[in-house]
Amino acid sequence: MENNTQDAFDEENEGYVKIDRYNTAKTASISSHYTDILTQLGEDPQREGLLKTPERVAKSLQYLTHGYAIKPAEILRSAMFKEDYSQMVVVKDIEVYSMCEHHMLPFFGKAHIAYIPNGHIVGLSKIPRVVDAFARRLQVQERLTNEIRDCIQETLNPAGVAVVIECQHLCMAMRGIQKQNSVTTTSAFTGEFAKDKTRAEFLRLITARLH
Repeated sequence: MENNTQDAFDEENEGYVKIDRYNTAKTASISSHYTDILTQLGEDPQREGLLKTPERVAKSLQYLTHGYAIKPAEILRSAMFKEDYSQMVVVKDIEVYSMCEHHMLPFFGKAHIAYIPNGHIVGLSKIPRVVDAFARRLQVQERLTNEIRDCIQETLNPAGVAVVIECQHLCMAMRGIQKQNSVTTTSAFTGEFAKDKTRAEFLRLITARLH
């Protein structure tokens, strides 16, 4: 059973309730490991506050990494349209939530993405969905940036793609160097965005406050 969330109407209470579905075997297996981890950390997995913690963590990890089961290119192909438009399309301030693969701690921030159509455009909601598909995996920000760029370039075949991601990393803020206010910025470009003028226009648009 795949992990997902849906709303269902609760007739008895006359309201909507959230129903979470997860892979039962995977949840049980991950839970058992976390019970042992809690013990190794010096905790008592049987005390009231921790009784359901291994199961909660197991479900949380499945949700946070559900991008492995998603095919980002298929997301784009599901809403590609022929269109005679060849100017820059920018989707900025896309929320990003991911997990650092080195310490399995979160990093989060914003992604700004642009492409220049070359015969096809894509439904605008599909670009944030592609970001989520790659972000909901164990990641490093550098690879995440390149994967988003390559997926859009290879699927839409536009005249160029630009991706900029700005994130804070809890592996830097909570442990190690413990710098709470540092932000990491990564970028990746193809085609027309390799030209200084086009790239400068993109950077101007993502930093402008037009709304």
